[in-house]
Amino acid sequence: MSPAVPPAYTVRVAEDAADREACFAVRKQVFVAEQGVPEDIEYDAYDAGALHVLAVREDGVPLGTGRLLYGDGVAAKTGGDPAVGSLGRLAVAKEARGLGVGVALVRAIEDAARARGLAAVDLHAQTHALGFYERLGYEAYGPEFPDAGIAHRAMRRAL
Repeated sequence: MSPAVPPAYTVRVAEDAADREACFAVRKQVFVAEQGVPEDIEYDAYDAGALHVLAVREDGVPLGTGRLLYGDGVAAKTGGDPAVGSLGRLAVAKEARGLGVGVALVRAIEDAARARGLAAVDLHAQTHALGFYERLGYEAYGPEFPDAGIAHRAMRRAL
């Protein structure tokens, strides 16, 4: 018996309304349904101007998402530095965990940040995910803090 082959997927920038809805559906599944984040704080004013990335299985099923915030309008999220982007809302559907989707999403966001001339990417990691981001080259800084009732740490990676 041969081992199961993981489903093929692609990661792309969300281009249209259908892609954005797929991103929001994954976020609702992971953050709202699984983690209990109130829906009214999961979606924010930053979503409209963010670059969203989407991982999609061959058959069109969305597997994961993340977003990049950048520019003067979001510098408050990155210590006031417009050369630093903010990676956030990284979510992978339960059935796709362990397939490398999260890593592919982070790398796609970093590529988008580089293409926009950013020098680094910041993020706020749930503390249980610190090791995941550390393996990708992110370093934690500052104290632990709550966000939506979940413990987080700030992290940064120079590009």
